[in-house]
Amino acid sequence: MTFSRTVSRRLVLSTVIVSTLGLSGCFGLAVTGAAIGTMAVLDRRSIGAQTEDQAVELHGLRELNEAVNNGGLGSVSITSYNRRVLLSGQAISEEVKRRAEDVVRTRVSNINEIYNEVEISPNTTFATKTRDTSLTARVKTGLVRERDLSANAIKVVTEDSTVFLMGLVTPAEGERAAAVAARVPGVSRVVTLFEHITAQDLQRIQGTDRPR
Repeated sequence: MTFSRTVSRRLVLSTVIVSTLGLSGCFGLAVTGAAIGTMAVLDRRSIGAQTEDQAVELHGLRELNEAVNNGGLGSVSITSYNRRVLLSGQAISEEVKRRAEDVVRTRVSNINEIYNEVEISPNTTFATKTRDTSLTARVKTGLVRERDLSANAIKVVTEDSTVFLMGLVTPAEGERAAAVAARVPGVSRVVTLFEHITAQDLQRIQGTDRPR
């Protein structure tokens, strides 16, 4: 199925709203699942890569909970995009930060690269986490509204007002996405962890390089 740019943007914007409300308990699992399904269709990753990323996050979080989080040594989160992993959150020391990375690197498979952005600080408060969730939603909405920018290709993670951007994008798309995120009120810093692709790669992914 081929989506027009307008329809695609509307689907993604609706998905951002529904998924955000779903996280806050405003919608049931069925509706939230439908939203996630929409994003899967529009994602630039293969279905196989999406599935592996989900497995990395689930397995990685279990290992981090056992080694770090449940022991009160920190609150480390894991995000995987196309087998590139972001570790974010807090740890009580550099040693614990390194332990979190070592646990993921040695116990979780299908990882190509790890970005350890864990901060040495106390765990963030509930109010901070709520603010971060709101910032993530606002950044995503800004990306969707940006003309000729595929928001579905970009993963947004916010930790203590720092926004991390991951995804498969061209260098030009990455620069625009970073600028959009930086304009959102409340964002203190933007960290780009993109996997850059060429215009030819993008055409291949989108299927627009095929003869008509």
